[in-house]
Amino acid sequence: MGFDRMSPYRRRRVWVTAAIAVPVLLVTALLVGQALTPNSTAPERVVAAADPTPSSVEQNADESTPPAAPAPAGLPVVDYDPAPGGFPADPATMDTTPLTEGAHPTKRIAAYDAPGGRPRAFLEPTIRGVELTMPIADRQAGWTAVLLPSANRRLAWLPPGGFDTVPLRDQIVVERKVHRLTWYRAGKAVRSWEVSLGQSGQDTPLGRTFILGRTPPPESVYGGVDIYALGSVPDDPESVPAGLRGAHIGVHTWHNDDELGENTTNGCIRLTRSGQRELLAEVRPGSSVVVVDQLPTPPPTA
Repeated sequence: MGFDRMSPYRRRRVWVTAAIAVPVLLVTALLVGQALTPNSTAPERVVAAADPTPSSVEQNADESTPPAAPAPAGLPVVDYDPAPGGFPADPATMDTTPLTEGAHPTKRIAAYDAPGGRPRAFLEPTIRGVELTMPIADRQAGWTAVLLPSANRRLAWLPPGGFDTVPLRDQIVVERKVHRLTWYRAGKAVRSWEVSLGQSGQDTPLGRTFILGRTPPPESVYGGVDIYALGSVPDDPESVPAGLRGAHIGVHTWHNDDELGENTTNGCIRLTRSGQRELLAEVRPGSSVVVVDQLPTPPPTA
Protein backbone atom coordinates (compact mmCIF):
# COMPACT_ATOMS: atom_id res chain seq x y z
CA MET A 1 0.00 0.00 0.00
CA GLY A 2 1.22 3.51 -0.62
CA PHE A 3 1.56 5.00 2.87
CA ASP A 4 2.79 8.41 3.85
CA ARG A 5 5.49 6.91 6.05
CA MET A 6 7.12 3.54 6.39
CA SER A 7 7.89 3.69 10.14
CA PRO A 8 10.39 1.04 11.39
CA TYR A 9 11.44 -0.05 7.91
CA ARG A 10 12.05 3.23 6.12
CA ARG A 11 15.83 2.92 6.45
CA ARG A 12 15.88 -0.42 4.70
CA ARG A 13 16.24 -0.96 0.98
CA VAL A 14 12.97 -0.73 -0.87
CA TRP A 15 11.31 -3.23 -3.14
CA VAL A 16 9.07 -1.72 -5.77
CA THR A 17 6.08 -3.80 -6.86
CA ALA A 18 3.34 -2.08 -8.89
CA ALA A 19 4.71 1.25 -7.68
CA ILE A 20 4.21 0.17 -4.05
CA ALA A 21 7.19 0.34 -1.67
CA VAL A 22 7.75 -2.93 0.18
CA PRO A 23 10.24 -2.93 3.08
CA VAL A 24 12.84 -5.67 3.21
CA LEU A 25 12.66 -7.75 6.37
CA LEU A 26 15.53 -9.52 8.10
CA VAL A 27 16.26 -12.98 6.71
CA THR A 28 15.04 -14.51 9.97
CA ALA A 29 12.03 -12.21 10.25
CA LEU A 30 8.66 -13.93 10.53
CA LEU A 31 6.39 -10.92 10.93
CA VAL A 32 4.82 -9.11 8.01
CA GLY A 33 6.35 -5.82 6.90
CA GLN A 34 4.60 -2.54 6.29
CA ALA A 35 3.41 -2.58 2.69
CA LEU A 36 0.59 -4.45 1.04
CA THR A 37 -0.31 -5.15 -2.56
CA PRO A 38 -3.53 -3.59 -3.87
CA ASN A 39 -6.26 -6.10 -4.63
CA SER A 40 -7.62 -5.68 -8.13
CA THR A 41 -11.01 -7.09 -7.13
CA ALA A 42 -13.36 -4.46 -5.74
CA PRO A 43 -15.71 -5.50 -2.92
CA GLU A 44 -19.14 -6.62 -4.08
CA ARG A 45 -22.31 -5.12 -2.64
CA VAL A 46 -24.22 -7.71 -0.66
CA VAL A 47 -27.31 -9.13 -2.33
CA ALA A 48 -30.09 -11.26 -0.95
CA ALA A 49 -28.60 -14.61 -2.03
CA ALA A 50 -24.92 -13.71 -1.86
CA ASP A 51 -24.08 -16.26 0.82
CA PRO A 52 -26.03 -19.36 1.85
CA THR A 53 -24.93 -18.98 5.46
CA PRO A 54 -27.24 -16.66 7.43
CA SER A 55 -25.49 -13.74 9.05
CA SER A 56 -24.74 -14.35 12.72
CA VAL A 57 -25.14 -10.61 13.31
CA GLU A 58 -28.78 -9.58 13.30
CA GLN A 59 -30.32 -6.13 13.75
CA ASN A 60 -33.42 -5.51 15.87
CA ALA A 61 -35.71 -3.37 13.71
CA ASP A 62 -37.47 -1.96 16.79
CA GLU A 63 -34.37 -0.30 18.21
CA SER A 64 -33.99 3.42 17.75
CA THR A 65 -30.67 4.64 16.37
CA PRO A 66 -28.59 6.83 18.72
CA PRO A 67 -27.18 9.85 16.86
CA ALA A 68 -23.48 10.01 16.04
CA ALA A 69 -21.59 12.79 17.79
CA PRO A 70 -19.62 15.01 15.39
CA ALA A 71 -16.07 13.76 14.89
CA PRO A 72 -13.31 16.34 15.43
CA ALA A 73 -11.18 16.88 12.34
CA GLY A 74 -8.02 16.16 14.32
CA LEU A 75 -8.85 12.57 15.19
CA PRO A 76 -6.15 10.02 14.25
CA VAL A 77 -6.64 7.81 11.20
CA VAL A 78 -6.38 4.05 11.65
CA ASP A 79 -3.38 2.97 9.59
CA TYR A 80 -0.85 0.14 9.57
CA ASP A 81 0.67 1.49 12.77
CA PRO A 82 -0.94 0.34 16.05
CA ALA A 83 -4.50 1.65 16.29
CA PRO A 84 -5.30 4.42 18.75
CA GLY A 85 -6.67 3.43 22.16
CA GLY A 86 -10.12 3.83 23.62
CA PHE A 87 -11.89 1.19 21.53
CA PRO A 88 -13.82 -1.53 23.38
CA ALA A 89 -12.72 -5.13 23.77
CA ASP A 90 -14.32 -7.72 21.51
CA PRO A 91 -16.55 -9.63 23.96
CA ALA A 92 -16.77 -12.65 21.64
CA THR A 93 -13.15 -12.72 20.54
CA MET A 94 -12.84 -16.51 20.94
CA ASP A 95 -16.11 -17.24 19.12
CA THR A 96 -15.53 -19.32 15.99
CA THR A 97 -18.99 -18.64 14.53
CA PRO A 98 -18.35 -17.51 10.93
CA LEU A 99 -18.66 -13.79 10.26
CA THR A 100 -20.39 -13.67 6.91
CA GLU A 101 -20.44 -9.93 6.17
CA GLY A 102 -17.83 -7.21 5.99
CA ALA A 103 -17.91 -3.41 5.98
CA HIS A 104 -15.93 -1.51 3.34
CA PRO A 105 -15.73 2.28 3.90
CA THR A 106 -16.68 4.27 0.81
CA LYS A 107 -15.28 7.49 2.28
CA ARG A 108 -13.54 8.63 5.45
CA ILE A 109 -15.80 7.64 8.34
CA ALA A 110 -15.56 8.06 12.09
CA ALA A 111 -15.20 5.00 14.33
CA TYR A 112 -16.79 5.15 17.79
CA ASP A 113 -16.34 3.33 21.09
CA ALA A 114 -20.07 2.46 21.39
CA PRO A 115 -23.37 3.10 19.62
CA GLY A 116 -23.91 6.82 20.10
CA GLY A 117 -20.58 6.96 21.94
CA ARG A 118 -17.36 8.89 21.53
CA PRO A 119 -15.54 9.11 18.18
CA ARG A 120 -12.03 7.73 18.58
CA ALA A 121 -10.50 7.65 15.08
CA PHE A 122 -11.22 7.78 11.36
CA LEU A 123 -11.30 4.82 9.00
CA GLU A 124 -10.37 5.31 5.33
CA PRO A 125 -11.47 3.21 2.33
CA THR A 126 -7.87 1.96 2.05
CA ILE A 127 -4.88 1.29 4.25
CA ARG A 128 -1.70 1.93 2.32
CA GLY A 129 -3.53 1.69 -0.98
CA VAL A 130 -5.28 -1.61 -0.24
CA GLU A 131 -9.06 -1.66 0.07
CA LEU A 132 -10.14 -2.11 3.67
CA THR A 133 -12.85 -4.65 4.48
CA MET A 134 -13.54 -5.39 8.16
CA PRO A 135 -15.69 -8.33 9.34
CA ILE A 136 -18.95 -7.26 10.97
CA ALA A 137 -19.07 -8.63 14.51
CA ASP A 138 -22.26 -7.10 15.90
CA ARG A 139 -25.19 -4.77 15.19
CA GLN A 140 -27.02 -2.76 17.81
CA ALA A 141 -29.51 0.10 17.58
CA GLY A 142 -28.72 0.83 13.95
CA TRP A 143 -24.94 0.81 14.54
CA THR A 144 -22.44 -1.74 13.19
CA ALA A 145 -19.46 -3.17 15.08
CA VAL A 146 -16.42 -4.29 13.06
CA LEU A 147 -13.12 -5.90 14.00
CA LEU A 148 -10.64 -3.05 14.36
CA PRO A 149 -7.53 -3.22 12.14
CA SER A 150 -4.05 -2.79 13.60
CA ALA A 151 -5.26 -3.87 17.04
CA ASN A 152 -5.87 -7.11 18.91
CA ARG A 153 -9.31 -8.14 20.11
CA ARG A 154 -10.90 -4.69 19.69
CA LEU A 155 -14.11 -3.48 18.04
CA ALA A 156 -15.01 -0.20 16.34
CA TRP A 157 -18.64 1.00 16.12
CA LEU A 158 -19.86 2.62 12.91
CA PRO A 159 -23.00 4.75 12.54
CA PRO A 160 -25.23 4.19 9.50
CA GLY A 161 -23.88 5.28 6.13
CA GLY A 162 -20.43 5.65 4.62
CA PHE A 163 -19.72 1.98 4.01
CA ASP A 164 -20.80 -0.88 1.77
CA THR A 165 -21.71 -4.29 3.13
CA VAL A 166 -19.94 -7.13 1.32
CA PRO A 167 -20.37 -10.92 1.61
CA LEU A 168 -17.67 -13.02 3.26
CA ARG A 169 -17.82 -16.76 2.59
CA ASP A 170 -14.52 -17.91 4.10
CA GLN A 171 -12.97 -18.19 7.54
CA ILE A 172 -9.61 -19.39 8.87
CA VAL A 173 -9.32 -21.01 12.30
CA VAL A 174 -5.89 -21.61 13.85
CA GLU A 175 -5.40 -23.96 16.82
CA ARG A 176 -2.26 -23.26 18.80
CA LYS A 177 -1.99 -26.49 20.80
CA VAL A 178 -2.16 -28.79 17.80
CA HIS A 179 -0.50 -26.40 15.31
CA ARG A 180 -3.35 -26.62 12.84
CA LEU A 181 -4.86 -24.13 10.38
CA THR A 182 -8.27 -24.95 8.93
CA TRP A 183 -9.95 -23.14 6.06
CA TYR A 184 -13.74 -23.03 6.21
CA ARG A 185 -16.18 -22.04 3.47
CA ALA A 186 -19.83 -21.30 4.29
CA GLY A 187 -19.24 -22.85 7.70
CA LYS A 188 -17.83 -26.15 6.40
CA ALA A 189 -14.20 -27.23 6.77
CA VAL A 190 -12.48 -27.43 3.38
CA ARG A 191 -8.87 -28.24 4.26
CA SER A 192 -6.42 -28.27 7.17
CA TRP A 193 -2.65 -27.77 7.28
CA GLU A 194 0.02 -28.20 9.91
CA VAL A 195 1.58 -24.84 10.80
CA SER A 196 4.40 -23.30 12.78
CA LEU A 197 3.44 -20.65 15.32
CA GLY A 198 4.99 -18.08 17.65
CA GLN A 199 7.77 -19.06 19.99
CA SER A 200 7.57 -18.58 23.77
CA GLY A 201 7.21 -14.88 24.60
CA GLN A 202 6.18 -14.10 21.02
CA ASP A 203 3.06 -16.26 20.93
CA THR A 204 0.63 -15.98 18.04
CA PRO A 205 -2.11 -13.71 19.47
CA LEU A 206 -5.38 -15.36 20.44
CA GLY A 207 -8.76 -14.10 19.29
CA ARG A 208 -10.61 -12.85 16.22
CA THR A 209 -8.85 -10.83 13.54
CA PHE A 210 -9.00 -10.76 9.74
CA ILE A 211 -6.96 -10.74 6.55
CA LEU A 212 -5.95 -7.13 6.00
CA GLY A 213 -4.18 -7.61 2.65
CA ARG A 214 -1.26 -9.23 0.87
CA THR A 215 2.38 -8.32 0.29
CA PRO A 216 5.05 -9.85 -1.94
CA PRO A 217 7.73 -11.93 -0.19
CA PRO A 218 10.61 -9.55 0.62
CA GLU A 219 13.24 -12.31 0.92
CA SER A 220 13.85 -15.73 -0.62
CA VAL A 221 13.33 -17.37 2.78
CA TYR A 222 9.60 -16.80 2.29
CA GLY A 223 9.56 -19.37 -0.50
CA GLY A 224 8.56 -16.97 -3.27
CA VAL A 225 4.89 -16.86 -2.23
CA ASP A 226 2.92 -13.75 -1.23
CA ILE A 227 2.18 -13.11 2.44
CA TYR A 228 -1.20 -12.37 4.01
CA ALA A 229 -0.94 -9.57 6.56
CA LEU A 230 -3.54 -9.83 9.32
CA GLY A 231 -5.22 -7.09 11.28
CA SER A 232 -3.47 -8.26 14.46
CA VAL A 233 -0.13 -7.17 15.89
CA PRO A 234 2.21 -8.77 18.46
CA ASP A 235 0.69 -8.80 21.95
CA ASP A 236 4.03 -7.62 23.33
CA PRO A 237 5.61 -5.35 20.71
CA GLU A 238 8.83 -5.14 22.73
CA SER A 239 9.35 -8.91 22.59
CA VAL A 240 10.03 -9.04 18.85
CA PRO A 241 13.37 -8.08 17.29
CA ALA A 242 13.84 -4.32 17.00
CA GLY A 243 13.70 -4.42 13.20
CA LEU A 244 10.21 -5.97 13.31
CA ARG A 245 8.52 -3.58 15.71
CA GLY A 246 5.48 -2.04 14.10
CA ALA A 247 4.92 -5.08 11.86
CA HIS A 248 1.72 -7.13 11.75
CA ILE A 249 1.15 -10.82 12.34
CA GLY A 250 1.01 -12.65 9.01
CA VAL A 251 0.20 -15.94 7.32
CA HIS A 252 3.06 -17.04 5.08
CA THR A 253 5.25 -19.88 3.93
CA TRP A 254 8.98 -20.53 4.31
CA HIS A 255 11.84 -21.86 2.21
CA ASN A 256 11.49 -25.28 3.85
CA ASP A 257 8.93 -27.16 5.95
CA ASP A 258 11.36 -28.43 8.59
CA GLU A 259 9.74 -26.59 11.51
CA LEU A 260 6.07 -27.20 10.81
CA GLY A 261 4.28 -28.22 14.00
CA GLU A 262 6.68 -26.22 16.18
CA ASN A 263 6.71 -22.85 17.93
CA THR A 264 9.53 -21.10 16.11
CA THR A 265 8.17 -17.89 14.56
CA ASN A 266 8.00 -14.32 15.86
CA GLY A 267 4.22 -14.69 16.09
CA CYS A 268 3.29 -15.41 12.49
CA ILE A 269 1.47 -18.44 11.13
CA ARG A 270 3.63 -20.43 8.73
CA LEU A 271 2.36 -23.18 6.43
CA THR A 272 3.38 -25.01 3.26
CA ARG A 273 3.86 -23.21 -0.05
CA SER A 274 1.04 -25.15 -1.70
CA GLY A 275 -1.28 -24.33 1.20
CA GLN A 276 -0.42 -20.64 1.09
CA ARG A 277 -0.99 -20.50 -2.67
CA GLU A 278 -4.41 -22.09 -2.21
CA LEU A 279 -5.41 -19.58 0.48
CA LEU A 280 -4.23 -16.67 -1.67
CA ALA A 281 -6.29 -17.94 -4.60
CA GLU A 282 -9.45 -18.75 -2.66
CA VAL A 283 -9.75 -16.57 0.46
CA ARG A 284 -10.33 -12.85 -0.05
CA PRO A 285 -9.02 -10.04 2.17
CA GLY A 286 -11.56 -9.11 4.82
CA SER A 287 -12.18 -12.76 5.72
CA SER A 288 -12.05 -13.48 9.43
CA VAL A 289 -9.27 -15.37 11.19
CA VAL A 290 -9.73 -16.82 14.68
CA VAL A 291 -6.82 -18.09 16.78
CA VAL A 292 -7.83 -20.44 19.61
CA ASP A 293 -5.93 -22.86 21.83
CA GLN A 294 -7.87 -25.86 20.53
CA LEU A 295 -11.30 -26.63 19.08
CA PRO A 296 -13.56 -28.94 21.14
CA THR A 297 -13.82 -31.29 18.16
CA PRO A 298 -11.21 -31.61 15.40
CA PRO A 299 -12.42 -30.39 11.99
CA PRO A 300 -13.33 -33.23 9.60
CA THR A 301 -10.37 -32.35 7.38
CA ALA A 302 -7.81 -32.86 10.17
